[in-house]
Amino acid sequence: MSTPASGPLAISDRVQHLAESATIAAGARAAALKAQGKDVLAFAMGEPDFVTPEPIRKAAIAAIERGLTHYAPTAGDKDCREAIAEKLKRENGIDCVPEHVTVTVGAKHAVYLALQTLLDPGKGQEVILPTPAWVSYRPLIELAGGACVEVAGPMENGFKITPEQLERAITPRTVAVLFNSPSNPCGTTYSPDEISALAAAIERHPQLTVISDEIYEKLVYPEVTPGLRAVSFGSFPALANRTVTVNGMSKAFAMTGWRIGYLCCPGGGGRFTREVVKLQAQMTNGIPTFLMPAIVEALRHGGAGVEEMRTRFAARARLMHAGLSAIPRLRCAASDGAFYSFPDVSGCLGLVTPAGRVVGSGKDFADALLDEALVSTVSGEEFGACARNHIRLSFACSEETIARGLERIGSFVASLRGGSGRGPATLLEHPVEGAVRAEAVRSRP
Repeated sequence: MSTPASGPLAISDRVQHLAESATIAAGARAAALKAQGKDVLAFAMGEPDFVTPEPIRKAAIAAIERGLTHYAPTAGDKDCREAIAEKLKRENGIDCVPEHVTVTVGAKHAVYLALQTLLDPGKGQEVILPTPAWVSYRPLIELAGGACVEVAGPMENGFKITPEQLERAITPRTVAVLFNSPSNPCGTTYSPDEISALAAAIERHPQLTVISDEIYEKLVYPEVTPGLRAVSFGSFPALANRTVTVNGMSKAFAMTGWRIGYLCCPGGGGRFTREVVKLQAQMTNGIPTFLMPAIVEALRHGGAGVEEMRTRFAARARLMHAGLSAIPRLRCAASDGAFYSFPDVSGCLGLVTPAGRVVGSGKDFADALLDEALVSTVSGEEFGACARNHIRLSFACSEETIARGLERIGSFVASLRGGSGRGPATLLEHPVEGAVRAEAVRSRP
C-alpha cells in the first residue's frame, strides 16, 4: 500500500524571518571545530568559567532531598520573591514588594515577557534601542510586534548615547526604551551622572516605559574607571512606576545553566507584573521548585563569592584591553563592566588573509580569525548597524586563554597583506606579548 505524499509543514512568517542568535551560532561553530580535535580558543560565549559557588549548589541539592519537586507558583514562591524584593530595595533603591516580582526562565525570558505585555502587533509602536546592543533585543522587539529604533553610541563615548540623542529619537509612536548597562557587547557602563541625565530626559516623556536589563550590574570595575557603580532607572522616583527592571542569576553568580531570571515592576500597584504572570502561566509556569532556595541563598549570602569573581573579571578586563590596544590596526574602548571587549577592526578592511580572503567587514575578520587562527569571536553586525566593523570577545575565560588568544590575534593581524599584494602590513613585532606580560604583573594581588 503506497503512502500518500505529504506537503511541507507550514511555518509562520515571523519565525521564518527570525534571525539566528549570532552568539549561539558562533559558539556552536567553535564547538564543532573542537570536536574535530582543533585547538580552538573560545571567546564567543558570554558564560563565566567559574563553577556556581558551593553554598548555592548545596541549597538546591538540599531542596531536592527535602522533596521540593512539585509545582511552584508561576511567579515563584514567597521566600524567593521576598529575597528578590529585599535585594532590589537594599542594593538598587527600588521601592517594591514581592508582589511586584516574578521569577522567569532566565533574563531573556523576562525581556520577552515584558515586551509581549507592553506591545501590540499592528499598532506601529516603536522601542528605542541604544546600540551596539545584545543580539536578541531586536528580534524580541519585532516578535512582540514593535519596531526597533536603533540609536548608536560612538566608541569614543564608550558606546553610550546622550540624552540629546535619545530625545531626538522619540516620536509619538515611541512606547519604550530598552537599556542594558553594563553592556553586552561593549563591556562599558553608564556612570551614575549619565544614567541620571538619561532619566531626566525620559521623565519629560510620560508615555515612555523603561525596560532596564541589569543582568551585569554586579560586574562593574571601578578598578578601570574610578568611582564607577551601577545605577537602576527604577530608583528614580519619577520613573519608578514605569520602569521594568530585569535581572537574573546567570552572570554574577555563575549560574548560566540554571536559567533563572526575574522581573520587577511596581507600576500600577503591580498591575504590569500581574499581567506578565498571566502570560507566563500560559507559557512556562514557574521554574523548578528546588531552584528557589538557591536564589534565596545567593541573594542573601552570596556576596563574597560574587566579589571574588568580580575581582578576577576586573583583572581580565585590564589584561584584554592592554593586549588589544597593543595590536596595530585595532581600536578598542576600555571595558569597565560585564566581561566583553568590542574592538573596531576597520583598520584591517581591504587587506587579505594568508588564505587569500579579503577582509571586508567584522564578519569577514571573525570568520577568517576562526578558520585561520582558531580563535572564536562574534562578528559585530548582529549587535546593530553601527557595529558592522567590530568583533566581540568575551573574557569570561582563563588568563592563560586570554594571553594565548591575544597572541594569535596579533599574529593574524600582522599576517594580513595589502590588497595590491605588496606584502604584510607594517606592524610592530610581537607588541602583544609585552603588553600582556606587563598587565598581568600589574594585576597581581
